[in-house]
Amino acid sequence: MSNLIIDKLLEKSQRTDLPKFNPGDTVRVHVKIKEGEKERVQVFEGLVISQRNGQQGSFVVRKMSFGQGVERIFPYRCKVVDKVEVVRSFKVRRAKLYYLRSLRGKAARLREVETKK
Repeated sequence: MSNLIIDKLLEKSQRTDLPKFNPGDTVRVHVKIKEGEKERVQVFEGLVISQRNGQQGSFVVRKMSFGQGVERIFPYRCKVVDKVEVVRSFKVRRAKLYYLRSLRGKAARLREVETKK
């Protein structure tokens, strides 16, 4: 009985506005930031290095900022995420791209997938 209630609550909070993306895609995540009374949207653009699916899934986005690697974890059901745009897609052969953490510059390049417009 309780599983049925939990499933209904999770289904109610399901996000349908997020696009389909995979590890290896460059995404632009629009994040709502509250500063005092004001609220603004800040863009975090980077490479999706992993995804966790399931009832309370999340995805990890990594970018380089002033030579320093920055990773953020975004839950799918998070109200802070305003929208997600897929910028580019790359061909990868694994689900978790943690090996990119140790690579720099040209060594961290991925092969881009041609998208049909």
